[in-house]
Amino acid sequence: MILILKPNTERDGTEFSQLLEFLSNLRNIRFRTHDEHGAQQVLTEVYLIGDTASLSLDEMESLPCVERVVRISEEYRVLGRHRDTVRPTHFEYNGVRFGQDNLNVFAGLCAVDIPGNVETVMKALKAHGQQCTRMGAYKPRTSPYSFQGHGKECLPFVFELAGKYDIKVIAMEVTHENHVEEIHAALHQTGHPTGVLLQIGTRNTQNFELLKFVGRQREFPVLLKRGFGITLEESLNAAEYLASEGNSRVIFGLRGMKTNMGDPHRNFVDFAHVPVVKRLTRMPVCIDPSHSVGSRDYAPDGLLDVFHVTAQGVIAGANMVLVDFHPEPGKALVDGPQALRMHELPLFLEDIQIAREAYEKRVETAARHAAQWAETA
Repeated sequence: MILILKPNTERDGTEFSQLLEFLSNLRNIRFRTHDEHGAQQVLTEVYLIGDTASLSLDEMESLPCVERVVRISEEYRVLGRHRDTVRPTHFEYNGVRFGQDNLNVFAGLCAVDIPGNVETVMKALKAHGQQCTRMGAYKPRTSPYSFQGHGKECLPFVFELAGKYDIKVIAMEVTHENHVEEIHAALHQTGHPTGVLLQIGTRNTQNFELLKFVGRQREFPVLLKRGFGITLEESLNAAEYLASEGNSRVIFGLRGMKTNMGDPHRNFVDFAHVPVVKRLTRMPVCIDPSHSVGSRDYAPDGLLDVFHVTAQGVIAGANMVLVDFHPEPGKALVDGPQALRMHELPLFLEDIQIAREAYEKRVETAARHAAQWAETA
């Protein structure tokens, strides 16, 4: 059950205190509060978990500062979108806005190798007005003999260089709860020069203990990638593990499905699910064209497949692009064949802007036609 409070309810107000006191006395019920930031107002939602079937809707709706009550069915998750609202929601982290109505690009190294390459990438990003990047310190690999990442040893110089080049947020995969603690310690050691978006990779989408641990911490938002061999519903429920533990600052990542049906690409591109995830949930949606395509092949029109795939996701309304770049892809320690080269960065960013403008024009056109239909109905 979800209690949706009146807009801009004050957390330190008398009515809110009365509501919490009442809920605290309910047997076999626990609750969590969460603020949803819309374009013009803040909505507070209270999630009741436990034996809610016995609770009366009328009684709950009569409680102080409650505007309405939603009984949760399978369709209504903590991160789910209520049927009667299309309001845009967002969260902000370290000065960067993440929502279903904007777009951020996270270009960078799939795996951190040497400080010089990290600096080359960040310097180029700053020169092109970018404030976000990806930097892999912990790398789960199929083979135990493959490079597993430099781990905590590289964190200080990565964070310091991020501060030097005004990089606000770094997407960084974690595979164990110790990694979260190491990132926290390194940020503290370096004076918090940047922020970190914790990435849960496709292999750990159903690592439920890791999801619960990351969900319990509130310091870092989370990018959860879709599991490579499970249904969309199963992956969305994995996101619910994060939110049910208290961290609802979650971005959902599409990175292609593991199947030979996608050949010759590395994975079958699933970016048609961008609008589906936005319809079912309030999560911003990320696309990962590098791991979807897995190569640097050109189409006859002179554009890389990675560019085409990225445009497909962006024109469908994606809110984040996670993409591999490297100064020398041939020497990359992980996924070199799919990494874009630094001189391709300005073209990539311009191509994304073209696709984003096309998406915005499509939305405006649909709204105009809807208004015309309403007038003639």
